[in-house]
Amino acid sequence: MNLFAEIRGLVLDALSGMVADGALPPDLDIAVVSVEPPRDPGHGDMATNAAMALAKPARMAPRALAEALAPRLAADHRVETAEVAGPGFINLRLASSVWRNAVRAALEAGPLFGRSEMGAGRRVNVEFVSANPTGPLHVGHTRGAVFGDALAALLRFAGWEVTREYYVNDGGAQVDVLARSAYLRYREARGEAVEIPAGLYPGDYLKPVGEALSEQFGDDLMDLPEESWLPDVREFAVERMMDAIRADLDLLGVRMDRFFSERALYDTGLIEAALKRLDEAGLIHVGVLEPPKGKTPEDWEPRPQTLFRSTAYGDDIDRPLKKSDGQWTYFAPDIAYHFDKIERGYDLLIDVFGADHGGYVKRMKAAVAALSAERTPLDIKLIQLVRLFKDGEPYKMSKRAGSFVTLRDVIEEVGPDVTRFVMLMRKNDAPLDFDFRKATEQSKDNPVFYVQYAHARVASMLRLGAEAGVATEDRALAAADLSLLAHPAQLALAKKVAEWPRQVEQAAASFEPHRVAFFLNDVASAFHALYNLGRDEPALRVVQPDDPAGTAARLALARAVSVVIAAGLGILGVTPAEQM
Repeated sequence: MNLFAEIRGLVLDALSGMVADGALPPDLDIAVVSVEPPRDPGHGDMATNAAMALAKPARMAPRALAEALAPRLAADHRVETAEVAGPGFINLRLASSVWRNAVRAALEAGPLFGRSEMGAGRRVNVEFVSANPTGPLHVGHTRGAVFGDALAALLRFAGWEVTREYYVNDGGAQVDVLARSAYLRYREARGEAVEIPAGLYPGDYLKPVGEALSEQFGDDLMDLPEESWLPDVREFAVERMMDAIRADLDLLGVRMDRFFSERALYDTGLIEAALKRLDEAGLIHVGVLEPPKGKTPEDWEPRPQTLFRSTAYGDDIDRPLKKSDGQWTYFAPDIAYHFDKIERGYDLLIDVFGADHGGYVKRMKAAVAALSAERTPLDIKLIQLVRLFKDGEPYKMSKRAGSFVTLRDVIEEVGPDVTRFVMLMRKNDAPLDFDFRKATEQSKDNPVFYVQYAHARVASMLRLGAEAGVATEDRALAAADLSLLAHPAQLALAKKVAEWPRQVEQAAASFEPHRVAFFLNDVASAFHALYNLGRDEPALRVVQPDDPAGTAARLALARAVSVVIAAGLGILGVTPAEQM
């Protein structure tokens, strides 16, 4: 039940009636008609731009069209008033029964309340984290993991068929560096004193890998030349690091549907197949690139290169596909990987990248547009940095990784629920300040606590209601006499409940799960405000044993709030609290 979509349908029906009556010409583009909350809540519950949007094609003055449309809207039983404002907007006030019915709808739908069919079963691939398997996940990866997982959950809630995917970067030179680093830890585990030279990974996290190598191979690798031990150690180290990454993601509540190995691309012919498609489209050529902008490297020289004509799809320059030694560039397997996604039949691709990959956006979009003949859209979301604080001061945590704060460090400090909620309290492309003290304090200034406390407070009310003899099952509360909800603060809270389906669709359409976190904070604020009014106005206190009918109605409203909060927290990957 999306009330805003429902009222938009009313507006469209009224416009169709005007067309049938000859008051409007046929074939108007009604897709431009919207129904939104007014900027100033004092103007009403909803506003429509119908007259403003259709005036020109209808060859009417906007206000004249609005004045003809408003009475038709006011005639509907759901509309209390329809007033023309300014040059032609129509502000609508809805009947109180509409908001009470939203409460009932939430109770009847339960966990399904707010779910949308806007995705219509279309398939979307959300690729996120995709960290190199050369070390533990750090705090930056944590934000990307939380964002990607919440976005995937949001899209599924909005009717998409979602695949969560992790691209394992196990095909580049960095995994050879990992293997050499792990080999030194292996020699250390065999009793040798080692020093980690510059250029290798010094973190203690590789000591368990070295010990596991020692247990499996004994002394067998000690006297072998590098070319003999490197393949086995590389495979072993990558597998162990991916096990650790999976365990860290599991701590955060993130579970991937698929892990895709870059190394596998080299054995399947996918790179060649992808580039063949581009070549057949005339998008591969041999050319000489301009020198890099800024200071030109001393070893730079103009030379012919195999290039992808990405400028044909909006990129700034064409992009090289092969290095001077004939090896593929990093871009070539990335093209093949996205070609594989396209061939798997997804209707939409979403990549979640760190902010340092911003320069990769145009070339990747160009490749997907070319490979799919512009049929498969690619959206790339950039994740900005996380700065750690405690009591407003930069916070230096222990760094078991050697040089950075890990995901596990953060989880052990504040837990997965707090981590996830705080990571989603800012838009993904804005820097995030994570203050450990504020994230765990129990006050209304902490949105995590504020939202969780609202859910726990409702659970407590339901327990008290049951003790007072009121039936507190959702079905029983949905049958309560909701006309007893008449106080402005009660109706204001019911309006918040009614907004939830619209919030889901807006957040999903914009790929912005932080909107859900913001909305839950608003709902919790309205709920706590109503609760606090009960201290001064006894009639608003929820559980009153001498007023079973009123108690049932007030519990129905409270329970509808917890339905919304539980659904929203489910999208964010946060467990609703039953007591605090």
